[in-house]
Parts: sequence; C-alpha cells; structure tokens
Amino acid sequence: MRVGVYLAHPRPGSFNHAVFDAVVDELRERGCRVVAHDLCAEGFPPVASAEETGTVSSAPDADDPHVALHRREVSALDALVFVHPNWWGMPPAVLTGWVQRVLVPGVAYKLGTADGEPAGLLNAGRALVLNTSDTPGEREESEFGDPLQKVWAACVLPYVGVADVRRTVFRTVTDSTDAARQAWLRQARQEAAALVG
Repeated sequence: MRVGVYLAHPRPGSFNHAVFDAVVDELRERGCRVVAHDLCAEGFPPVASAEETGTVSSAPDADDPHVALHRREVSALDALVFVHPNWWGMPPAVLTGWVQRVLVPGVAYKLGTADGEPAGLLNAGRALVLNTSDTPGEREESEFGDPLQKVWAACVLPYVGVADVRRTVFRTVTDSTDAARQAWLRQARQEAAALVG
C-alpha cells in the first residue's frame, strides 16, 4: 500500500513532528510504501498562481517542481495522512496552499460545470487526519462547530474521492504531561495501523 503522510508545522521538535514520525515509522513497519513530506521543512510554496485558480478546466502543468512532484505522487497513493495543529479553526497556511495547488482539477477531481457534482480522481479511498489543539473538545464543538471536521470530512476529501475520512484530535497539548503525549503517540500508531489494516 502506498501512503502519503503530510506534516504541516513550522517548529522543529513540536509534538506534531513526533506524531508524524510515529505514523511514518508505524506504516513502514507494516510494509507500506510511505511518501513522507514535512511541508514546512521542504519549503513547499503555498501561494497559487492566477492560472491555478480555475475549478472546471484541468489545471495547467505546474511550473514549480515541488508542486509538480506532489501532484504526481498524490495521484498514485492508496491512502493519505495529514498531521497538523488547529490554528484558528484551519490547517496552517502551508497545508491550505498544498490543498489548493495539488488537489486541482484534472489531478484530484473533475467538474463538468461550476455548479455540478465533482467526480473524484484520486485512488486514495481513505484518509486519516491527526490534529493537535489547545481548545477543549466541548468548547470546540459548542462554540465553533468543529471547523476542521467540516474542512476535511465535508469539503476537501469527499470532493476528491476519499470516502473513508478518519480524524483524531489530541488535546490540550500545551499543558499535557509526558505520559499523555506517549499515550497519544501510541494512539497515532494504532490509528495509522487501522487505516491500512
């Protein structure tokens, strides 16, 4: 199984990095072919060009080699994993830019008309989103409506053909103990194993 694992956190040594490393290790131990990207460390360019902003016509070939590589890779994956913090109810800018530049028409979906239903083009039928947050779960749901759940499970992934969307949130991270973090890393491994099991 070919699995893409994408990390979006700019600070080396963050707990997000530990989750990313645990997931990559678990998947490789299970014999998966893992394509692992630390988007910030690699300098993925998140700003889309005007030519890339169409929704119906296939996107033009990417001029940037990073973007071209990611488009080629994502087309061949069987599953996706995203690791990122909840920042303002959104993924970090680098991951939002990755979505906008990589999951483009002709690569990730096709659309006959602007108001039509998309046809997902990705082979990846399943995805796992692992988030960190400092907002308690009850507040996230009652005050904000869990926007990241809507982003990934309602807006982005079903649009490109990913029907099985799983998400786990580790919270609250800033005041967490070492024991809690170790438990979360074990859980991240279990979630990754279940994704490909």
